[in-house]
Amino acid sequence: MEVLSPQFFKINPVNSVIEALQTVNGVQEQVNCGVCGTNDIHINGMEGPYTLVLIDGMPIVSGLSSVYGFNGIPPSMIQRVEIVKGPSSTLFGTEAVGGVINIITKSPGKMPLADVEIYGNSHQEFRSDIAVAPTLNSRTATSLSMNLYSNQMKMDFNEDNFTDIPLTSRISLFNKWTFQNKNQHQVFSFAARYYNEDRFGGQMNWNENLKGSDSVYGEFISTKRIELIGSYRPEFLKGVRLDFSANNHVQNSWYGTVNYAANQTVLFSNLIWDKSFNRRHHLLTGLTNKWISYEDNTTSSTDQQKFVPGIFSQHEFNITEKLILLSGVRLDYHVSHGLIFSPRFSLKKDFGDFTSMRINYGSGFREVYLATEDHAFVSGSREIVILEKLNPERSQNLTINFNYTYNFWGYGNFDVDLFYTYFQNKIIADYEQDPNLIVYENLEGFGISRGISVALFHQFKKIPLQFRAGATWMDVYEIIQDDVLGKLKEEQLFVPAFSSTFAVGYEWKKAKLSINYTGKIMGPQNLPTFDAPFERDEISPWYSLQHVQITKRFKFPLELFAGVKNILNYTQPSPLINPQNPFDSTFDTSYAFGPLQPRRYYFGIRYTIDKN
Repeated sequence: MEVLSPQFFKINPVNSVIEALQTVNGVQEQVNCGVCGTNDIHINGMEGPYTLVLIDGMPIVSGLSSVYGFNGIPPSMIQRVEIVKGPSSTLFGTEAVGGVINIITKSPGKMPLADVEIYGNSHQEFRSDIAVAPTLNSRTATSLSMNLYSNQMKMDFNEDNFTDIPLTSRISLFNKWTFQNKNQHQVFSFAARYYNEDRFGGQMNWNENLKGSDSVYGEFISTKRIELIGSYRPEFLKGVRLDFSANNHVQNSWYGTVNYAANQTVLFSNLIWDKSFNRRHHLLTGLTNKWISYEDNTTSSTDQQKFVPGIFSQHEFNITEKLILLSGVRLDYHVSHGLIFSPRFSLKKDFGDFTSMRINYGSGFREVYLATEDHAFVSGSREIVILEKLNPERSQNLTINFNYTYNFWGYGNFDVDLFYTYFQNKIIADYEQDPNLIVYENLEGFGISRGISVALFHQFKKIPLQFRAGATWMDVYEIIQDDVLGKLKEEQLFVPAFSSTFAVGYEWKKAKLSINYTGKIMGPQNLPTFDAPFERDEISPWYSLQHVQITKRFKFPLELFAGVKNILNYTQPSPLINPQNPFDSTFDTSYAFGPLQPRRYYFGIRYTIDKN
């Protein structure tokens, strides 16, 4: 698990959590549409739908909301972000195939009275986060935060007559309550979030009155979302906890002349019993219930209502003080697929006080919703072809981790990860059979994601300097059974064989001034192929995305910060194929492999009022 603190979001201000995660080693932000800017997170080369996104441990972002629901989480409410690489289906459910991103929100009782951050840049993007946490009494605390984001500047630096990034107007409101007993132990917590976003991307002369027009191309997405999250620990049942959540996601979109309207509701509960026995055994077991309702207006999708119950159990056994075995199992019931068995094993060995090794195995399972997870399904001009009834995807994963902590020249730690994932029934979108089609089918063969990741963090002792660096080498491909040629190896698109991240921070304590330099290096990626006369490079170039920020703190609780994003001013060519004829069957929006926004300058202010 990699843990990101609130300071991580302060050294490189961003407009969404997804944008922040692109500077995490082994994590990649992938733009899936060069017009409306839909994006997701790839962990170790595996596409966004393989990553489960949790808020306070609840599976809030999934299915329909995986496209747009990840944005608008106020950074002022984030206590930490936990990134788990590899399947974690035992605890979090079958959707956690590639990894888990768990966003933990702050406890209102530990927040300052008020926290304000206002940010703007030279591209006329403006964001404000405002959070207040008034003191009610010794047992009850609450907080209310608001995130506003606006980008109304039409940019066309690549001169393809389309907006480079979508125009966006977004508001997110978050309210959290916590209740404690007389011993100051939290008994009940409850949170609610409202999210509303309108975004547009398209030809420069498009306006909202042209929604659905066949003369000027535009993509307009309206999203409304409500989330409820809660946790209850009954005092009369020690070790028992009930976690629950509910969310409703409504989307009404126009992709050129195609209207896509959908509504998804998800109800979820976890009843957990957590018990330790004689310091050597720790048991975590529980019951899960998930109910999903989904409907849309596409002819290729059927409305669905599903109830998925499950049971899980995990046992941690301290064999010795330096050897720990963790085993777990999960059993879910799907109406369409019957009982789904998901085991997990993990072994941790400590070699002294500073060195440890972990070996982890896990399995994953997930159903695929094409209309909600693959933007190409409803945008562009290619015809969708589904060759067969799509079976659920399954995966097996093995990870080996080596960690060394040291205390010379200051202190730091060094990590090495080896990972290997085997996929069955992988559902692939084939763009190669016909330039006018996107063909979906289960893979007749298997998929592999394998690689090695290294990371180093160091804090110097005598100078206030720290740095963090990481690198990941990946090989992600599918083995396809061809009737004529036999087994063929196809490299997965948009996966760099090499990527690296870095962050350097220096602080002048007397001057209360700090400087942070962050960046990412991306190696070549395999890209989609297009027939003449629309040929493009099939391998992307090396590029680096780098940012710098200076922060000044004052005696009173005020911070000013300013910086430059994309210092090297690298942008890829237009991500669109045949943008001159967007209503033609050759028009395609999927050629996005790098940054689309050039260098920009920003300035911001933070102001905090403590409760004392």
